[in-house]
Amino acid sequence: MKIISDKNNLQILHEDNHIIVVNKRVGDIVQGDKTGDKPLSDVVKEYIKAKYNKPGDVFLGVIHRLDRPTTGIVVFARTSKALSRMNELFSNRETKKTYWAIVKNKPSEASAKLIHYLKRNEKNNTSKAHLKEVPDSKLASLDYKIIKELQNYTALEINLHTGRHHQIRAQLSAIGSPIKGDLKYGADRDNPDGGIHLHARKLVFTHPVSKENITIIAPTPDETIWNAV
Repeated sequence: MKIISDKNNLQILHEDNHIIVVNKRVGDIVQGDKTGDKPLSDVVKEYIKAKYNKPGDVFLGVIHRLDRPTTGIVVFARTSKALSRMNELFSNRETKKTYWAIVKNKPSEASAKLIHYLKRNEKNNTSKAHLKEVPDSKLASLDYKIIKELQNYTALEINLHTGRHHQIRAQLSAIGSPIKGDLKYGADRDNPDGGIHLHARKLVFTHPVSKENITIIAPTPDETIWNAV
């Protein structure tokens, strides 16, 4: 997919009057948190303010988030109408999300559906995948398939059916295939940039206002292993 703009360390994949879609980089936080680091939402607001010479505050709605160490597609709403409609699409799972992941240990099956029950631990900000339901757990489901075998790693394509906290990270770890660089979920070493090899690759949804079908594809980071995929 053509990148519309790459200014201010911002890769914009789609932009119209109602939504703006950005290719998030490693380390970006989507929304402000206790770290006090500048969130991606503020960077996008500044971009819109400068590009359209807007006076006063710029409206920007955060629809969904990606974990800080991951990369890929993040959609923001530029109008309140788009925000409420996009929130509805995401909560009703009327979007199709595809991720790419690089894992250290090749899964035993070339493709499979994984079903677990995820229980979140607020203290250490992790989720543990259980094969059977446990108290306070939530059903988590995804499909994966191997898309490329590399020298020391395996590339997977993942389609999410549910959107749980750290879902892909926890479920892949549970089958013995933690994501490269993901120390929190069993990787043996970190990545130099502090990120993990998990990328929100593709998003398909109906535009909240025009109702046209939108397909967004985010280029992977320009990095040796991703370039091999």
